[in-house]
Amino acid sequence: MHIVITGGAGFLGARLAQQLLHMGRLGLAGNAPQAIHTVTLVDRVAPPAVLTADERVHVITGDLNSLLEESQPNARVMTEKDALVFHLAAAVSGECEADFDLGMRSNVDATRALLQACRSLGTSPTVVFASSLAVFGNSPVQPLPPVIDDRTLPTPQNSYGVQKFIGEQMVADYARKGFIRGRNVRLMTVSVRPGKPNGAASSFLSGMIREPLAGIRAQCPVSPETAVALSSPARTIEGLIRAAEASDTEWGARTAVNLPALKTTVGEMAQALVRTAGKDVADLIDWIPDPAIANIVANWPADIDAARARALGLQPDADFESIIATYLSENPRTVAGASQ
Repeated sequence: MHIVITGGAGFLGARLAQQLLHMGRLGLAGNAPQAIHTVTLVDRVAPPAVLTADERVHVITGDLNSLLEESQPNARVMTEKDALVFHLAAAVSGECEADFDLGMRSNVDATRALLQACRSLGTSPTVVFASSLAVFGNSPVQPLPPVIDDRTLPTPQNSYGVQKFIGEQMVADYARKGFIRGRNVRLMTVSVRPGKPNGAASSFLSGMIREPLAGIRAQCPVSPETAVALSSPARTIEGLIRAAEASDTEWGARTAVNLPALKTTVGEMAQALVRTAGKDVADLIDWIPDPAIANIVANWPADIDAARARALGLQPDADFESIIATYLSENPRTVAGASQ
């Protein structure tokens, strides 16, 4: 089986690739497991060395829109062997709000170009599209219900959410026409992400834990009462892979599946950090309001009823303390005082 991961050098893309390579086999869309012989990682930058060292990994670097227009064999993202595509590449929420054209090119134009490339194969490859909780937004004239479920109408309130919803609809229609087998998956905010902050409005939900654990001050731009829906990296990857494995009958409608979420508040996250690492570490959080970020995050839902995901066997994280504990076990060198 040949698997393509766009955004393959990013945190989730690289982690997904590592998990698939570790598995070695995948049962696609309810079929018998097949050996994974090639994983093509497409991104603007090279993936981690641990991936490039694997002979099954093929790397393509460059802008996705440009690569999809290339005719050279080494630059082609899609080949006649492609059976599964994970489309993770995207400009993130803060970037899209600041630069409308960047968001449209990265999140709408590139998604359509990728779907067209899949269509041109004539083999109906499976496409797992990473959408987002940001498709749901609260507004005075169209308030969200207290609990979001798989049938709740998306009402995005920022460019990123709009672009992700457009992507969902394109995937659904290409699937309806039989050009692809579509799997729309709405990811929750992933925390705790290792590495450096990015341009996402939700980036602080990792930074407020990651940086203090490393002995670095971190800013939290929202109030402690702000409720959020979170998922650990492991649960997020589990959801993406399950989407690829599910049969058409198991998956059901072409509309998106909301992945399970842990409902918590930013203040409860800070208290979990106190219990896990101590008050001195949690005191490195600076509670400095940022109205622009707070406005975006406040409009995202926090209570998710992920019935379709549960039917697929997916569950949310038990609590935020367990998420922090897993982060510490996976990233021991990032903790202040750790030996290098």
